[in-house]
Amino acid sequence: MNEQIQQILNSAGTKTAKIQQLLSLGLTRRQVADLVTNGNYGFVQNVYARMMREAVAAAETVIPELDYTFNRNFGIEIEAYNCTREKLASELRQAGISVAVEGYNHNDYRDHWKLVTDGSLTGTQTFELVSPILHGEQGLEELEKVCWVLDLCNVKVNESCGLHIHMDAADFDIQTWRNLAITYKRLEGIIDGFMPRSRRNNRYCKTLSGISEDSIRRARTITDLRRVFRNDRYHKVNLESYVRHQTVEFRQHGGTTNFTKMSAWVHFLEKMITFAQQGLVHQRTTLSGIPFLTDSEKLYFKIRTRKLTA
Repeated sequence: MNEQIQQILNSAGTKTAKIQQLLSLGLTRRQVADLVTNGNYGFVQNVYARMMREAVAAAETVIPELDYTFNRNFGIEIEAYNCTREKLASELRQAGISVAVEGYNHNDYRDHWKLVTDGSLTGTQTFELVSPILHGEQGLEELEKVCWVLDLCNVKVNESCGLHIHMDAADFDIQTWRNLAITYKRLEGIIDGFMPRSRRNNRYCKTLSGISEDSIRRARTITDLRRVFRNDRYHKVNLESYVRHQTVEFRQHGGTTNFTKMSAWVHFLEKMITFAQQGLVHQRTTLSGIPFLTDSEKLYFKIRTRKLTA
């Protein structure tokens, strides 16, 4: 690193070029100012600001035609109450769903669902129903059958319950991670509108509002980005799940047993990830302006927003 710095300082380039190269190496603006401009921090800050504007413009130049076919692996965690785990397991098995009743754990399975305890839930006969690794539309078909059984068993949810979605992140590069974090942050107000008030900011799904876009952009690795999120899994977007499961977890959705709500949210997240692999949504994007949703999807979330606002 020291040798690279010295080579840049000794090069014949302009001060601006040297500042850009040193910032790209990861040096702070203060360090660069001391090395290049005799401590003139304002000059370095202007160069840095221009670099950020150019980076945003480049990232937001999105390929217009994207393939939104749902082929990603995902998992789902359904928190609920009002049915014993043993009864629910019996009904699921009769419907052809492989399931096991277990103690609380973080094990991943490919062949069966699991019914576990969750100490954060309130109500009688609480449980968390965790899917195996599901795949695309085929996985949603299995989820729909599970929802039929939840309805049969009169399963209920309350404000302590959430719906957590894990999306496969094994193919993410750091630019996708950064784009996804910034896109969710920019859309957070819109998403809050079609989520219950209890899920807009609580101890288990904290807002991203306090995380700056600049700090996200400066991350060079997923480890760096996790630090930006304070290594705290209780954000609306949980990056810590990548370490254990190679996934990104979305924790904001309210508890539900309704398949329509689940499917709409899963599709929203999958499309947002596909979009993030190419670029960012613009700041101040409206619901009607979200580029990865169809007109019918926008209408669905618009109606959800109106219902929750009433």
